[in-house]
Amino acid sequence: MHRRLIAPGALATASLMLAIPASAAGFSPGAPGIGDPYYPAYGNGGYDVSHYDLRLKYQPETDELEGTATLLARTTQDLSRFDLDFLLDVSEVRVNGAKASFTTSGEHELEITPKSPLAKGTSVTVVVRYSGVPSSKQAYGFTSWHRTPDGGVGANEPESAWWWFPSNDHPLDKATYDVSVLVPDGSQAISNGTLQSTSSRLGWTRYTWRSDKPQATYLATLAVGKFDITTGTTDGGIPVVNAYSKDLGANYGAARASVERTGEIADWLSGYFGPYPFNALGGYVPNTTTGYALETQTRPFYSPRQFANGSNTSVVVHELAHQWYGDLVSVRGWKDIWVNEGFARYAQWLWSEHEGEGTAQELADYVYASHPADDAFWTVKPGDPGPENQFDIAVYDRGALALQALRNEIGDEAFFAVLKGWPQKYAYGNASVADFQRYAEEVSGQPLAALFDTWLFQPSKPGAPAARDASIAKAGEAADASVQPKSWKKIAATNDVHGHGE
Repeated sequence: MHRRLIAPGALATASLMLAIPASAAGFSPGAPGIGDPYYPAYGNGGYDVSHYDLRLKYQPETDELEGTATLLARTTQDLSRFDLDFLLDVSEVRVNGAKASFTTSGEHELEITPKSPLAKGTSVTVVVRYSGVPSSKQAYGFTSWHRTPDGGVGANEPESAWWWFPSNDHPLDKATYDVSVLVPDGSQAISNGTLQSTSSRLGWTRYTWRSDKPQATYLATLAVGKFDITTGTTDGGIPVVNAYSKDLGANYGAARASVERTGEIADWLSGYFGPYPFNALGGYVPNTTTGYALETQTRPFYSPRQFANGSNTSVVVHELAHQWYGDLVSVRGWKDIWVNEGFARYAQWLWSEHEGEGTAQELADYVYASHPADDAFWTVKPGDPGPENQFDIAVYDRGALALQALRNEIGDEAFFAVLKGWPQKYAYGNASVADFQRYAEEVSGQPLAALFDTWLFQPSKPGAPAARDASIAKAGEAADASVQPKSWKKIAATNDVHGHGE
């Protein structure tokens, strides 16, 4: 449902080594990337963040943002210097209370040299004061900050934090968040988690939000504008906050008719994936020109375009499924994107079955039959698609097809035990496709390497014998691609939203 197809190039060039005083002998700079081969310059080495405290002031008319970010971290090596990922203009940095020197490098690196080197295992408090106009900043030729007629929104994947707070921007470094935003009276600030307080003074209102469970940086979001806000509680007791831009026009009714079912859908998904893992829930629809939706933790982002053809609960199912598959359990590396997208798509197939609009098996058969062997669809490997194909439709549809093949191979009892057990095994952490294969083998008691290789890692359409073995497309016979499940158009309505920024 996303976002970007443009992979940044090589690792951002590191700046020249700064002279290290004798007292720092043995100390070295943290790496300017966390080590992800898809995005070598994303994230940073040498430390791990546990908490972000963001105190912000935003002026919707001019898109001016001022902020003080306080990061609590612990070093993982002896550090002479470390990086944060950030784009706005920095006026001051302090490390453990003392002023630190700083400079910028590459597309989005903020290099910080503390007054004294930091030993491995040290608790560190980093304070960054900054300001700027987020919409004026680009990296790698794009922006993840979206101006709206009444404000702005930070939401994108695999990166959006750079435009509004300094961070260690990779899912491997999850943290908790406090986000406090001062906006002019009449505007509202929406973020993740629970609303802790609001207070007004001298024409400005401060909104303070808290996310008390580990959250990846790309799942943090901020939206400022004029919203209609609804509140409620799920049957499971989770508070729900939804927000809709007041100027959605013809899409307003369809957006509300869809997103207002968030609580119901989350309760339904918990039957497959286990208890809802966070203490807040909701969604928001700002008046952006983007096309994608995004699983921002506890409060998914939806573009108005999602609802241009009427209500669409299927996209709500997709983004809420990510709360387990993507948010609770996040990717170890971006090559593991199937563990997010294949499962969120499969949740849409299960919803189709629930709604009586086509079974998961019928949808799998249709996907298999409707793409001939020479279709480029089959050249994308969902298990490791490459950064240029990370959000290709094959990761979603071929990814869900692989899950149906797995379900048919190990049987419903084991399959649904896997779906529910996996989020618990890796709760609030990270995992890979290989981890999932091992877990499925453990639960089912079956060797699954050949099945995973055929359906996730081969750049070709699985042949009739493989399809027959997996009970796909009428036991591998030539299925009728014209027999389209009733839900297909609703699911496919989300298929044109993979491009980033538009």
